Amino acid sequence: MMTISRLQPLLRLGLTGEDERRKHVHMQQLPIKVLQIGEGNFLRGFADWMLQESIASGKYHGSVVLTPPTPRGAAKLKQIEQQEGLYTLVVQGLQDGQKVEKRQMISVFRDYVDPYTEWERFLQLAELESLDVVISNTTEAGLVYTPIDYVPGEPMTNFPARLTVLLQRRFAHFNGDPKRGLMILPCELIENNGDVLREYVLRYGREFGFGEEFCSWVEQSQLFLNNLVDRIVTGMPGDEEYARLTGSWGYEDSFLTTAEPYHLWAIQGDPSLDRRLPLAQAGLNVQWVPDLKPFRQRKVHILNGAHTLMMPAGLLQGKSTVREVMEDSELGEWVRQTVDLEIIPALPILPEELKRYAAETFERFANPYLEHRLQDIAMNSISKFQSRLLPVLKAYTEKFDQLPEQLVYGLAALLRLYQVQETEQQDGTKIFTTQLPNGSTMNIRDHSGQLGLLAGHWAGWQQHDESSCRQVIHDILADTGIWNEDLTAIAGLSEAVASKWIQMEVNPT
Repeated sequence: MMTISRLQPLLRLGLTGEDERRKHVHMQQLPIKVLQIGEGNFLRGFADWMLQESIASGKYHGSVVLTPPTPRGAAKLKQIEQQEGLYTLVVQGLQDGQKVEKRQMISVFRDYVDPYTEWERFLQLAELESLDVVISNTTEAGLVYTPIDYVPGEPMTNFPARLTVLLQRRFAHFNGDPKRGLMILPCELIENNGDVLREYVLRYGREFGFGEEFCSWVEQSQLFLNNLVDRIVTGMPGDEEYARLTGSWGYEDSFLTTAEPYHLWAIQGDPSLDRRLPLAQAGLNVQWVPDLKPFRQRKVHILNGAHTLMMPAGLLQGKSTVREVMEDSELGEWVRQTVDLEIIPALPILPEELKRYAAETFERFANPYLEHRLQDIAMNSISKFQSRLLPVLKAYTEKFDQLPEQLVYGLAALLRLYQVQETEQQDGTKIFTTQLPNGSTMNIRDHSGQLGLLAGHWAGWQQHDESSCRQVIHDILADTGIWNEDLTAIAGLSEAVASKWIQMEVNPT
């Protein structure tokens, strides 16, 4: 791999032709209209690609300022800045039954701000007259409310709190001008994500003492739009695929991103808003709709739900990608049956429509180009299970007066994967690891507070003692600090999960 110092000029080689180079220079001169909170694979392969397409079509005239959602993103932010914001997107997959592979250079980023070390510079973004849109993807674990003391001048690590302080700076700078409201699109996969974010901002605004005038301005002038995103973005490919892709390019790219052709952005709002963010006008599959519910239910519970379902079972059985799981005769059939027999019957949508969507989803999972790694899907799996599969488990149980056996197995597999141990590193940070059946160790990336609680429960487990195991699993499911509710209130769930867990330990493969 080439050094960072050599990446910049070589990346520019991806701007083939004088016309494309001129377009890049033009983009770098566009006013900053979008504040993006999240530098990860998904937004780079989804929203940033859409903005690139809209700018290239002449429909949009704005660039992006990029900020990381957590302090851990600082290194990645620095790296992408050193690449002058340039990175390559490769769209690969099946389209109308034909294989497609298209390479495109994305260059929408104009500025980079780390709010944790550049707090004042971050707040100064609020004073930009050109700023119009906020796009975020902090995962389900990032869009949360936690009690915080507001100390002027100190950065906020909580995303809604950070946005609250940013909006207060904008309110003060423009004297509450209603025309300075922003269009805010939280892409976290949480139901009514725009409404939830607005609620948290208002709550923080009052707790921080920003006053009712500010809160009224937030309510009346900011557009917090519920929305749903749908595209499989797998990010950096494995070494062999990376070598195949880049072999003829003449440059290296530390942020090479791969994605499928399919994309959908459903936004709950008036279609006239596309004049403000002209993505549909650019020919993209962006739908401004009055009701997101059917879009959300099928996507979150079938596509994302299947990902969350298969991840722990796949990793425990030595699989590394979504496609490997789906090509396995037993695991793949288990995933399909769970969707067909437990998830679809629990959803209040016509089964025929859901079965069509499920068939499309499984075809996307079989994309021969994409290596969607299970370890990437594994991040923040507690909150993902809560939003993607737990509502289905509850709905199925209520509707059929019995527990959904395959979803119960999925929950047991998640608890087996999350049989974590806590280790403190030399710098004082804590990491949580689990041991897989093949003897390898895996880092678990999730909310540290929840992982700490899990580690505490598992520390009291007496190995090879079924009674101890059942007690630990009961205590974990009852812990409201992990689930925000007592899951043992679901009749029979604790015993069923424990039985599946014990079965896994006896016959892990």
